[in-house]
Amino acid sequence: MNRRETINGIDRKRSEETASTRASGTARRYPRAVVLLSAALILSAIGGVLYWYSGDKPFVSARPSANVAVPVSVAVATRQNVPIYLTGLGAVQASSSVDIRSKVDGELQLVLFTEGQHVKKGDSLAKIDPRLFQAALDQAKAKKAQDEAALIALEKDLVRAEALILKNIETQQNVDQQRSKVDQTKALIAADAAAIESAQTQLDYTDINAPSDGRIGIRLIDPGNMVHASDVKPLANLVLTQPCAVIFTLPAANVDEVRGAQRRGPVEVTAFDQDDKAALSTGTLLLIDNAIDPATATIRLKAMFSNADDALWPGEFVNARVLVETLHDAITVPNAAIQNGPQGLFAWVVAEDNTVRPRPIEIGPTAGDSTIVTAGVADGDRVVTAGQYKLQPKTKVVMTNGSAAAEPMAAK
Repeated sequence: MNRRETINGIDRKRSEETASTRASGTARRYPRAVVLLSAALILSAIGGVLYWYSGDKPFVSARPSANVAVPVSVAVATRQNVPIYLTGLGAVQASSSVDIRSKVDGELQLVLFTEGQHVKKGDSLAKIDPRLFQAALDQAKAKKAQDEAALIALEKDLVRAEALILKNIETQQNVDQQRSKVDQTKALIAADAAAIESAQTQLDYTDINAPSDGRIGIRLIDPGNMVHASDVKPLANLVLTQPCAVIFTLPAANVDEVRGAQRRGPVEVTAFDQDDKAALSTGTLLLIDNAIDPATATIRLKAMFSNADDALWPGEFVNARVLVETLHDAITVPNAAIQNGPQGLFAWVVAEDNTVRPRPIEIGPTAGDSTIVTAGVADGDRVVTAGQYKLQPKTKVVMTNGSAAAEPMAAK
C-alpha cells in the first residue's frame, strides 16, 4: 500500500514538472514575438515619416496650380494657299524597252555599240556574217533573169503562132497552149521578184540596227558566237528613258478626286525618292487605269515625265505625289496642335491674358506638317503645340518658342 502511494506521488511530481516546463517555454516565446512586432511597427512608422518629408508625395496632384505659369510651345493659325496631294508608291518605267535580237541565223561578226551608249534610231549595232544571204540573193536574181529570157522566146513563139493561124497553118489549140506558157513564165518572174525581195530582206537583217532612240544596256553575246532568230537571250537591251513613265497606285476611294482634277485641266505629278524627301522630277498624269483591282481596292495610274536629266531610272521605286487641288486662304495650324478628347477634336487656344481654353474644332485635309481647320480656330489665334498634357482650362501659360508667338494677339 505504501509502495503504491509512493509511485503515485512520483507520477504527480513528474506531471507538475512537465506542466511547469511548458509554461516557462511559452512565457519565453510570447514576449519575443511581441518585441519583434513592435519593432516592425516602429520601423514602418519611421520610414513613412521620412518618406513623407522627403518630398515624394504620390497622392498630390501633378497638375499645377492655376497661379503657376506652364511653359508651352505656341503657333499662330494663319491663312495660306494649301496644295492638296495624294501620294502613292510606284515604279519608273521606260517609255519603250526593246530586246536587240538577230532575225537570222549566222555568226555574229561585229558588235558596233558600247555598253551604256546613247544611240539614235537606225544606228548600226551589230553585224551577222552576210555571205550566205548574199549568195541566196544572187541566186534569186539569176533565176529571174533566166525566166525573163524564157519569156522573150515564148512571146516570139506566140506571135508566130498567131500569124500562122491566120493562114490556117496553125491550130487554135497550139496557139492557146503557147499563150498559157507565156502566162506561166510571167508568173514565175513575179515569184522570182518576190524571192529576190525575201533574199534582200534576209541580207538586210544581217545588219542589226537600233529600232528607236535609247540607251544600250549590258552586252550579253560576244562576237564570234552563233546567233539564231529563236534564241531566248538577246544581244542587249535598248531602253528609252526620255520621256519615261511612272506607274503608281492610289486607294480606290481617291478615284473621284483625281477625275475631278483631270476635268479641271492637266494634273501635276511630282516623283519623290523612296524616303519621300527629295523631288526627282515633275510630270503630268497621263491616264487612270480602266478598272479597280478588287483584291487590293486600289487603282493604277500612269504619269509621264520628260526626264531630261535622267533623274528617273527604269525600275526605280518612287513616291508619286498627285496635286488634286489647291485650297485658297485656308486656315492652317501645325499637326501637333490637334488634340483628341472625349468630345472629339479640340485645340488649346491662348487668350489675350495668356490663359488657355480648349476649343472644339473641325479639320480638313492634312498637307505636310499642317492641318486645315474649317471651324473652331480663327486667323491669328494662338494654339498650343507642345506641353498640352499639363494644361487645364484657364491655366496661365508662358511661351517658350520665341517672342513673336508669345505676344498676345491683337484685339479683333
